[in-house]
Amino acid sequence: MSAGSFYYSLCFQSLFLFCITLILLVPFASFTATIITRNSVQNERDEVALTAFKSKIVYDPQGVLSSWNESRHFCEWEGIKCGRRHRRVTVVHLTSKGLSGSLSPYLGNLSFLRKLILYNNSIQGEIPREFGRLFRLKSLSLFNNSFIGEIPANLSHCSRLKILSIGHNKLVGKIPPEFVSLHKLKELGLHRNNLTGGIPHILGNLTSLEVISISYNAFGGNIPDSLGRLRKLWFLSLSANNLMGTVPPSLYNLSLLSTFSVSQNQLHGVLPSNLGLTLPNLQSFLISFNLFSGSIPISLSNASKVELVDMSVNYLSGKLSIDFGGMQHLVKVMVHTNNLGSGEIDEMKFINSLANCSNLGTLSIAANRIRGVLPNSIANLSTKLQYLELAENQLYGSISPVIGNLVSLNILDMFKNQFTGTIPIEIGKLQNLHVMSLGNNQLSGEIPVSLGNLSLLTKLNLQNNKLSGVIPSSLGNLKQLSLLNLSQNDLSGTIPEQIFNMPFLSISLNFAQNHLIGSIPSTIGSLKILSEFDVSDNNLSGKIPNEISLCSNLEYLYLEGNFFHGAIPQSLSPLRGIRQLDLSRNNLSGQIPKFLETLPLEKLNLSFNGFEGEVPMKGIFTNASAISIVGNDIKLCGGIAKLQLPKCLNNDPKKDKVSSLFKILIPTASVVLGLIMISSFIFCWLKKRGKEQVFESLLEKSLLKVSYEMLLKGTDGFSPTHFVGAGSIGSVYKGILDQNGAIIAVKVLNLQHQGASKSFMAECKALRNIRHRNIVKVITSCSSIDFQGNDFKAIVYEFMVNGSLENCSIGVKGTIGYAAPEYGLGNEISTNGDVYSFGILLLEIVTRKKPTDVMFKGDFNLHSFARMALLDRVMDIVDPMLINEEIVATNHRMRQALYDSREECLISMVRIGVACSVESPQDRMNISRVVHELQSVRKLLLQPTTGLNVQRRQ
Repeated sequence: MSAGSFYYSLCFQSLFLFCITLILLVPFASFTATIITRNSVQNERDEVALTAFKSKIVYDPQGVLSSWNESRHFCEWEGIKCGRRHRRVTVVHLTSKGLSGSLSPYLGNLSFLRKLILYNNSIQGEIPREFGRLFRLKSLSLFNNSFIGEIPANLSHCSRLKILSIGHNKLVGKIPPEFVSLHKLKELGLHRNNLTGGIPHILGNLTSLEVISISYNAFGGNIPDSLGRLRKLWFLSLSANNLMGTVPPSLYNLSLLSTFSVSQNQLHGVLPSNLGLTLPNLQSFLISFNLFSGSIPISLSNASKVELVDMSVNYLSGKLSIDFGGMQHLVKVMVHTNNLGSGEIDEMKFINSLANCSNLGTLSIAANRIRGVLPNSIANLSTKLQYLELAENQLYGSISPVIGNLVSLNILDMFKNQFTGTIPIEIGKLQNLHVMSLGNNQLSGEIPVSLGNLSLLTKLNLQNNKLSGVIPSSLGNLKQLSLLNLSQNDLSGTIPEQIFNMPFLSISLNFAQNHLIGSIPSTIGSLKILSEFDVSDNNLSGKIPNEISLCSNLEYLYLEGNFFHGAIPQSLSPLRGIRQLDLSRNNLSGQIPKFLETLPLEKLNLSFNGFEGEVPMKGIFTNASAISIVGNDIKLCGGIAKLQLPKCLNNDPKKDKVSSLFKILIPTASVVLGLIMISSFIFCWLKKRGKEQVFESLLEKSLLKVSYEMLLKGTDGFSPTHFVGAGSIGSVYKGILDQNGAIIAVKVLNLQHQGASKSFMAECKALRNIRHRNIVKVITSCSSIDFQGNDFKAIVYEFMVNGSLENCSIGVKGTIGYAAPEYGLGNEISTNGDVYSFGILLLEIVTRKKPTDVMFKGDFNLHSFARMALLDRVMDIVDPMLINEEIVATNHRMRQALYDSREECLISMVRIGVACSVESPQDRMNISRVVHELQSVRKLLLQPTTGLNVQRRQ
């Protein structure tokens, strides 16, 4: 082939390849352009959805959404994550930010969204049905907000959903039956809502489920047997749901279960004998407050991973024969308030096996029928044991001195048994003891002086024993004591004055039914917060001390059955909280004082004394069934008809003459006095009116009238050089008034800010009437129109050259331990700093440990102390006096209900305190969230306990 032909052929082939390439590339380029255009549109769609979400948030205290603006791509906004390929939103994660508002339905357009996590906020409204379009969604976490309405059935379209956590809201209605299609669901969290309609059997079809947490609702009905098909389930919590019937046997065969909780329902039946064999992974077994009967299975001994066993408040019976030796992780054993006991003499033998449980912190077998002696092996229990509750059983014998080895004990409750012998002096070694109740036994001998060493003791109950001797003055060392009950013993001697030097004695001081002599020391007036004082049925004498009136919180005062004499002192009239007063069976005399009519008494007993004269007819005296005045001979008269007393007669002629004279003189004197008073009033009114007119005239003259133009000129057009600072609703400028050359501060309100107009009116109204040397003087105000036709409002103050408080706290701004860490670096005062201080204070209240305690050194402080306890031992650090209020319920079952409620509240308070006191200011819980959380705590604490009856002396 010639060179020309070859060249021609090569050109033709190149041209052919170019054409082919062009033909192929044109549609590809068109396709690529289409994809780019589509992605651009979808990206814009994501941005619109996020912007719509932001618009529905009305309160953002931490400013987390301030980054959501056009200055950066939406994938870089705080809390947002996008995919690498398509730059589409895949995660929205904004937890514990204090956000308030509602959720925009436009979030349903985030078609690539895999996780929507907004827990621990204050978001309200309904969960948008549009979320059903999020077909790629795997995790929806909205728990601990304020959502209302029903659970959207559309969520069943989210077929890839693995986690649905919407507990701790206000949702109502049923679990949608459409959820049967959520085959990939692993975690279902619906606890603490108002859901009803029973637990649907369709949950048994969701075989991927690992966690079911639906406690504290109102489902009702039975536990469906279909749940026994969930072979992957390891967490099951159905507590507090009004459930009835029995537990399906199939549930006891879920071998992966580690948490089994059905407490606070109405379930009945017996526990399977092979319980510990079929549930080998069990860690928490919670069936309290139900109707279970039968014996506790011995096979539970095989559950070697168990940490918490709570079978309290049921009808379990028989001998407690579990060998706890293999349960080395055991922390709590609570079987109180049952019918346990067989009558055998070795029923306390199980104590021996607990010696291997080195983590045991609570052992409660109270309110059963367990009989036997307290073995010496109790000394081998864990040194971590804090709660030992043996009350209301049939235990007998002496209390062994080895009990002094349990040095970590906070609560020692042996109330209402048959213990004999003396109180061992070794109890004085229990330096961490907060509550000791040995009442209603048969203990004898003297009260050990060593009890005065228990400096943390808040409650001491030794009532109804056979204790003798004097009350040891060393008890005055118990400065934390809030209750002291030594009643119904054989104590003698006088009441030591040291007893009245306990500043926290608030619940009760009870020495009734002993053989005490002498008078009530005047130092009783030191007990300013005492609620009940009972020294009835002793041999006390003297007069009722006037100092009792200083006990301003006193509600119950029982002095009956002594040898008190004299009149009822007038000084008792300030007792404005008194409800029950019993002064019967004494040697009191004189008239019944009129001030008793004004006190809020519910019961008054004055019987068997020497009172005389007229019985009052108002207040408590109008209710014949609430008072008792029998046994006062025949010297009383008058009163209401139901008392059937004779009328008060006046037979003294001299008194009749005096009475007649008074009938003449009193009206005459009244008229004269009235004329004098009226004349004085008119004179003073005229004089005052004249002064007020002069003052008002001067005030009108003193208030300058200023216009917008004058203020604009005086501040050089509100120039930045005159700018002083900014507040929450406006800005402050320094200026000069032309009229008098006065230097002023002008507060210009930002009327776009919500509530600014109201603030203007309120501030004007308040400052118009306030005069104080520490409050900046208001010169005048201005409500006008600016040169653009907009409303203008400003307040004009006298300018203070010293600046604001923020420019004055040199050094650390706050008390050591309570001040936020950033203040030590010179940071300005901030709301976050206040939140830190509040968190520390809250932790101090709950733990009773100051941030400056000697135990806190280096990086170990009160915050870290509480944070570490949050994992699983909050109640180990809580001040026991907060959870052991002396309450006697109709039975132990009711008492435990209140105890559990308080425990949950205290755990929540520690969590709030820790969240508020983290080191990083921006990570601290928002104060609005704090309020929301504390309101939830308060609601929980105030929940009524059915049948609870706090016992008071009637």
